[in-house]
Amino acid sequence: MLLFAKGQYKEGEKLQNISFEEMREGIFTALDKLGERKRVLILPPDFTRFHSKAGLMTQIIYEYYKDAVKDILPALGTHYAMTDVEIKTMFGDIPASLFRYHDWRNDIVTLGRVPAKYLEEISEGRVNFDWPAQVNKILVEGNYDLILSVGQVVPHEVIGMANHNKNVFVGTGGSEGINKSHFLGAAYGMERIMGRADSPVRKVLDYAEREFAADLPLVYIQSVISKDENNKLATRGLFIGQGRECFDLAAELSLQVNFQLLDKALKKIVVFLDPSEFKSTWLGNKSIYRTRMVIDDKGELIVLAPGLKEFGEDKEIDKLIRKYGYVNTEKVLKLAKENEDLGTNLSAAAHLIHGSTEGRFNVTYCPGGLTRKEIESVNYNYGDLNEMLKIYDPEKMKDGINIMPDGEEVFYISNPALGLWAYKERFK
Repeated sequence: MLLFAKGQYKEGEKLQNISFEEMREGIFTALDKLGERKRVLILPPDFTRFHSKAGLMTQIIYEYYKDAVKDILPALGTHYAMTDVEIKTMFGDIPASLFRYHDWRNDIVTLGRVPAKYLEEISEGRVNFDWPAQVNKILVEGNYDLILSVGQVVPHEVIGMANHNKNVFVGTGGSEGINKSHFLGAAYGMERIMGRADSPVRKVLDYAEREFAADLPLVYIQSVISKDENNKLATRGLFIGQGRECFDLAAELSLQVNFQLLDKALKKIVVFLDPSEFKSTWLGNKSIYRTRMVIDDKGELIVLAPGLKEFGEDKEIDKLIRKYGYVNTEKVLKLAKENEDLGTNLSAAAHLIHGSTEGRFNVTYCPGGLTRKEIESVNYNYGDLNEMLKIYDPEKMKDGINIMPDGEEVFYISNPALGLWAYKERFK
């Protein structure tokens, strides 16, 4: 254990498995350093990040502060509000009355705007708009003396490495900020971003925190999670602090445990999407994002998606995905310029870019709740889920290389949200 000024705490290494008791001790130690607080706001992720252990960490924080916790605002971004069952499953016995809903279109304040000149510079000329530093209004109006942003650092398609101030400015952000941040990352190139702690999107958020949010009493509690030798989730790291250091330390460890750099490109990858977590391609396309740098040219990605019932969790975004489909970057950029509905919803445009294969490899989606016509209409191949489950049984497959009865080599991934895979020659 290492303790720093300002309540900073770090614990973690590649083969470590931090127990619940050790996690509790670490969080309590850091909160002790912060001193007494009377009005605490917790910003955990929503149920789509269930495996982050953020639910457990939030329960520990509530145990420590008790009545001083005035509000819990899941950082939904554009996701659905959490159901009562999801709240209970993820956050245990914390009173449901403490949970607030983040309305990303209406409950927003703008703290300031990052200049267009800065975005043009860091994006190498790919965008030239300014960016609003938006957060849910309760962060400003709630008179909190501590705001705890809780979550997992892991490779991410939009920003390079997830969490830290992304949880604040995107997770509790507004439509313009979310749209523009997603588009910035897509325009710059997701394969230039994924797995990197520094990216244009991260630079924008750091600028916003430094210039516009210095008065917010923000402290970050970050986990690093991976699978252990028994294919069970293991907490490899816990990093707590103000500023950027806790994120950089977590990102460094995450690259060691969540990033697989392979010696050869893969011809066939099979990904399973847990139906309790992945109900849309908006989330399920992590199967594409996280594997695209390791799939061989003309290779195939098979996505087993028993919970898949829609494309976008937001109704307007779902309509746009259905209307335009997953097409290449150049076409999406052209469509966004020519069509107001897409041009004013740049996060949807970014998502279409992220989900495109650019014609290089093939994606076969095997959904539990979408038809062949729907899947093929957005430019993916359709696979019958029941038939594919017989061939690629998740109960029998192991993460990594599997040799099938016919001799075919298949690379299996049980949860794409936990990692990033790349072929050495493609990851520079």
